[in-house]
Amino acid sequence: MKILLVTLLHPLPTNAARGTFVADHAQLLRELGHDVRIINPLPRLLKYMEQSRSTLTGVAKAPKYFDHNEFQIYAPRYVAYTEHPYPWLTSRSIRNRRRSIEKWLGKWRPEHIIAHTLWPVGELAQALATRWKVPWTGVVHGHDIDVGLSHATTGKKIKSLMQSASSMVFASDKLRETAEAGGVKPNKAYTIACHSEMDDEWARPMKKWKGRWRRESIDLLFPADPRRPEKNHYLALQTGEILETRGWIVGMTTLKQQPRSIVWDRMIVADVTLITSDRESGPLVARESVLCGTPVVSTRVGDVASYLPGEFVLEDPTPEALADACEAALQTDWSSSPITLPQWMSATSVGRQWSALLEGLEEEE
Repeated sequence: MKILLVTLLHPLPTNAARGTFVADHAQLLRELGHDVRIINPLPRLLKYMEQSRSTLTGVAKAPKYFDHNEFQIYAPRYVAYTEHPYPWLTSRSIRNRRRSIEKWLGKWRPEHIIAHTLWPVGELAQALATRWKVPWTGVVHGHDIDVGLSHATTGKKIKSLMQSASSMVFASDKLRETAEAGGVKPNKAYTIACHSEMDDEWARPMKKWKGRWRRESIDLLFPADPRRPEKNHYLALQTGEILETRGWIVGMTTLKQQPRSIVWDRMIVADVTLITSDRESGPLVARESVLCGTPVVSTRVGDVASYLPGEFVLEDPTPEALADACEAALQTDWSSSPITLPQWMSATSVGRQWSALLEGLEEEE
């Protein structure tokens, strides 16, 4: 099937960590035998504006055309303002990219359009689907629902896009339930997680930590950019302080815009991965850490409770409770009780679910 993937987030030449889950999905679709083309609309902004959000790093000077994983990416520009005070302007601007997209695609036309995130690229996906008379599927990973759905200016737009799409895919059951509780009634709704696999070079079995108890150096990995407020870096620092009062020598590593190979290297050398986020759709870094052989302590976000033991998923994440969980993770003999990710997170299972979705829509035409 010919598939056009429209996405707000995608790795850029100078920011390889941006939107890796979208690049993974494109690769999976190609491995399933689909002909995939990728459009990554980017907002017009000046270099200093990248500081407002870590996911904007590399956007200001990103080229209009670039390659990633043997895909050629087209990145047309649209107008958008912080907090979207004029959503109609953003909608019109991104919809007006249709002609340049058609020119870039040439005679190639998709049989299905997939929009990763809805605001504002869902506006473009909807416009193209109407123009070419093909179905389109929206995929939400968190922000569109956790923040956008209740936003004063974009909330109605996002709700409308969810209900006008041929089908909606939610990255977790929690996101789907939150959307439905907010009055969203999609034509078809599916829960399909982002898949998680680890290259053999970095895959490691989990094993028990060995060292002098409360007299040793330990490395805590905070697998996010500290500048993002929803990641709650301050809580992680407080946890490290509690551990130091107990005698540990604590080092804390953070992740910003590093390539995945570097991220996995840091997961391998860490003693515990500490996730203190207020909201997440996955998080994928928790699964990747497990696959790298490093235990994870997390707040109750995303789908971590479906595979982490209960004592390492905290409902009331105080610094003391997180410190206790980190020590418990260091004491656990993981070789005798390893963490196993659910089958529905594997590439095989996720690919099968996407194939069923696409084939079902194809049969309805």
